[in-house]
Amino acid sequence: METSPEPSFSRPTPEPEPRRRVRSPRVLRRTMTMAFLVATLFVTLTPGTLPGNLRNQLAILLTPQPDLGSLPGGTPRPRLKIGIVAGHWGNDSGAVCANGTTEQQVNLDIATRVQQKMNALGYETDLLEEFDPRLTGYQATVLVSIHNDSCIYVNDQATGFKVAAAMSSRDINLANRLAGCLRNRYQLMTGLPLHDSVTNDMTRYHAFDEINSDTTAAIIETGFLNLDYRILTENTDQVATGVSEGILCFINNEHIDPTPNP
Repeated sequence: METSPEPSFSRPTPEPEPRRRVRSPRVLRRTMTMAFLVATLFVTLTPGTLPGNLRNQLAILLTPQPDLGSLPGGTPRPRLKIGIVAGHWGNDSGAVCANGTTEQQVNLDIATRVQQKMNALGYETDLLEEFDPRLTGYQATVLVSIHNDSCIYVNDQATGFKVAAAMSSRDINLANRLAGCLRNRYQLMTGLPLHDSVTNDMTRYHAFDEINSDTTAAIIETGFLNLDYRILTENTDQVATGVSEGILCFINNEHIDPTPNP
């Protein structure tokens, strides 16, 4: 009588444990600091008691920022598209100074230089008229409209620049971040103060309602054509660099230092 072979009870080979993702100390510190800051703010302040400036800073801070540089796997993204509106161009003169200089001329000079700077960096940049037909449904990573304030002397405080975000943007946090970048970089580059007198013409700027709501947009008045006339017309490249650096700050998700109040 044959005996059946005894079954084999060999120990199965253990499966390797999945590799744990190890974060660098720098990332851990940053994450813990951010969590602590946000937790502290929300514990100590209820939403109804948050000051306006703090609400804006929180909106900027908490907005998840996409990696605009590459697609998953390191594939370069297509060229980012940027729109620059030269205020009043193709429509009217805007403000007219005593020496004949018009706001439209100054706006167009600045906007053209911004376009050239962004093109030189590899971005696809459209230079747009005030009521450009392309604005209808316009889709881009960023749209910035460039204007200036009056040639008339008002008082000694009528100097500096103004920025307003497009409230019609689908992601208002992104629009606020673009505005924050423009304020910070423009002031650093030009030394002009932030003038806290944003008008309805800025916050309700017509192009904001015409472009695609996914296009992050803002408007900047780069100065007053009276007290700021020299920097706007004689140091125009410096002014254009300030606008360009603000756009790059947004695109590259750079750090924003708080802009001092005037």
